[in-house]
This record gives sequence, structure tokens and C-alpha cells, in this order.
Amino acid sequence: MRLSRLRATRPTRAERVRSILTVAHSMTVVSDGRHAEVRRLDGTGAMGRIHLHAPDGGGHAPSAQRVPARLEFTDIAPTSVRDRLRARVTVTGLLAAPYDDTEQSTCMEFGQAVLEDAEGRTFVDLEELEEAEPDPIAACEAGMLTHLVDDHAELVPLLLRLVLPRPERGMTRAVPLAMDRYGVTLRLEYARAHRDVRLPFPRPVTEIDQAGPQIHALLAAARRVSHRNGLPA
Repeated sequence: MRLSRLRATRPTRAERVRSILTVAHSMTVVSDGRHAEVRRLDGTGAMGRIHLHAPDGGGHAPSAQRVPARLEFTDIAPTSVRDRLRARVTVTGLLAAPYDDTEQSTCMEFGQAVLEDAEGRTFVDLEELEEAEPDPIAACEAGMLTHLVDDHAELVPLLLRLVLPRPERGMTRAVPLAMDRYGVTLRLEYARAHRDVRLPFPRPVTEIDQAGPQIHALLAAARRVSHRNGLPA
């Protein structure tokens, strides 16, 4: 009898890279010794400006005649947490000529993508990147998190009821750090340290209009925990 796969509770590394590239508002392109800061991606994401292709595909010039290039991205938390840098993504490859930021689109032979975050460094190949889907929440994440903090701050302590093991003594505050199709991440801050905890949704979000009901399901679960413990919601 085949064992059923465990339900995913967090994005894969390839999904994180794909989502960061999809919703990026800016990137740094390093090519031929020059740094080009591309600050307005016009809602198309990085891949609207840089088209990645497999090595030697599409009848491009030989690799020896191409220019090495590096695309750099930073993923910054939209809320005012301590250490707002959530991840860095670097994509390397080859261009037919030094990057020209006046061009609307550029083709790049893919070399590798690297994700660096609190869990370490991970390499993602082109096949993994192409098979991964952007997170349906990614484009709205910043607005949803800031709305939670600015307009419904009283709900954050409620969500803490779901944190196991319970937060250690000395916690100064808890702030939403991230939200993805699989759940919410809270950053628990202490005087000299912090730790992140994930609160998985009952089921992954496949479309953005499912996010609200999943958040409400988390809050309902937290209220039930509060009730069992005899603590106020």
C-alpha cells in the first residue's frame, strides 16, 4: 500500500524563488563590470524584462562570445520587524551583449538561481524554476500584512495562542513577518534575539479569494484554544 504524501506546510525553495522574481519591484543587473539598478518593473516582474532560456537553446551566439551577468533581488518584509531582509535571490547566466537598461526585454542563458535566507543557501535549476508556480498570495502579501498590523493589531496576540511550544518569557512583541499560500509566519522578538514561527492554514490557498477564509479559520482555531484554556480571546 502506498503511503500518502504529507501535506505541504511551506513553499518549496523553487516556489519561493519564482514568487520573488514574479513580484519584484526592482533588481540589480551586474554585467560587464557595470551595476544597473532597475527600479520600476511595471508590474511585470523580473521575468518580464529578462527572459531566461536553457543553455544553447534558441540559436543564440556561442557561449564564448557572451557576457556573464548576475541578477540580484532582495525580499524585504513589508512590516516593521527586526531584520526586515527575508531573503536574497541571485540569478546568474550569459547575455549576448552587456546589459542595456534602455531595452524593454533581454534574453539570458540561465546558469543558476541561488536563494539565501535564514535557513541557508539553496540552488535552483531552470527546470525546477519553470515547474514552480508563483504563490497566489505573493502580489497581495504586503497589503494584507500591513492591513493586519495597522487595522487589526488586536488579532496578532490571538494568533499567538496557536504557537507551540508557547513563546518563552521575555518576548517583547510579535509581528507578522510573511504570508504565503500555506500559512502565516510570525516573528517573535526578544531583547537580544528573535525567532520565527509558522501557523499553517487548514488547507493551501490556490486562488487569492481563498486567503480571507483561511485566515479566518486560523483565528477561529485560536479562539477555540483560548476558550479551552479559559483565557480571553
